[in-house]
Amino acid sequence: MKAIIVDDERLARTELQRLLAPYKEIQIVDEAVNADDAIEKINQHQPDLIFLDIQMPGKTGFDLLEELDNVPYVIFTTAYDEYALKAFEVNALDYLLKPIDPVRLEDAIKRVLERFRREDMPEPKSSILKPDDQVFVKDGEKCWFVKLEEVRLLESEGNYVRLFFQDHKPLILRTLNYLDERLDPKTFFRANRKHIINLKWVENIEPWLNGGLLVKLKGGQKVEISRRQSIKFKDFMSL
Repeated sequence: MKAIIVDDERLARTELQRLLAPYKEIQIVDEAVNADDAIEKINQHQPDLIFLDIQMPGKTGFDLLEELDNVPYVIFTTAYDEYALKAFEVNALDYLLKPIDPVRLEDAIKRVLERFRREDMPEPKSSILKPDDQVFVKDGEKCWFVKLEEVRLLESEGNYVRLFFQDHKPLILRTLNYLDERLDPKTFFRANRKHIINLKWVENIEPWLNGGLLVKLKGGQKVEISRRQSIKFKDFMSL
């Protein structure tokens, strides 16, 4: 399991390397000293796991996660107070308060290895984002790790896209055209200029104006499929 340590403090990186030495399943392939350095090295190595500091000069650990299209497993290593961190609605595998307790580290490693094995050794990451890939979404002080299969609708708002999942609808700094090129076309369909729908969330389809279609999604949203896209949609869904 490939991992990268991201921390601006050299002594913190060295200490974590020392604590991780007994865990032969974890291969530390690189270290990064800030968010920009980390993005470059994550793109280079495509790690399965990152140990991530939150407070770093310039961009924070959360800023880093926002810039990644596909987020690996994350274990936070932070001086944040435990209760402050719980204010973030994240689904990280774990977080370790500095100075890191070896017993807590052991628990975190067990958790990540169990998840890794349960997901059957994930396939190497590709340029196409699959339904089981996860993205990091931040809206104010709320943060989420979201698997794309949970996103039922993407709606364009200028240079931003609003994601609809569960009861949430935060904005991310991406364009719909960019995501249309990256999302798996077997799961995500460009309904019109403003919307991409998750086909697995389609509940009902009915004829609509000018030869288009109206799709109702589980969750209640109704999305018009343009006449041009309706032809592709019918072929794809064998209607």
